[in-house]
Amino acid sequence: MRELADKIDDVTRLLTRQAAAIAALTDARAATGPDVPLLVDLHALLRDSLACAATARSRRERAAFTAVAAGLERLVVGRGGALVTPAPGEAFRGTQMEAVEVVPTDDPAQDRTVARLLEPGLDAAGRSVRPARVAVFRAR
Repeated sequence: MRELADKIDDVTRLLTRQAAAIAALTDARAATGPDVPLLVDLHALLRDSLACAATARSRRERAAFTAVAAGLERLVVGRGGALVTPAPGEAFRGTQMEAVEVVPTDDPAQDRTVARLLEPGLDAAGRSVRPARVAVFRAR
């Protein structure tokens, strides 16, 4: 039992250190601009967390992955990045979006507008680092 208690204490200390490191990253902004490689890695983790939340089998798992994604989003913003999350109906912008799916429509007003967001994109220092992946309406 003593060994088990020691292991639990070790895990508790590890989690406390990790939480402090994440909090420091969230609160600190880079003095010379955003750390783009770090933002790219955080963005990849965010996308993975959102994918896990979307395919989770239980409500608890979905809530856990959603909470992780929210924390990663705060880290991205805290480090000088911005998520690109175009809403359905927005005009397609090739500088910030990648059309990975085309949805046919008979409504000319919907032509070249976002049908749905598939994956969020990433901007850093006013430039697109990763385009948002979207489905786009295309009139026949």
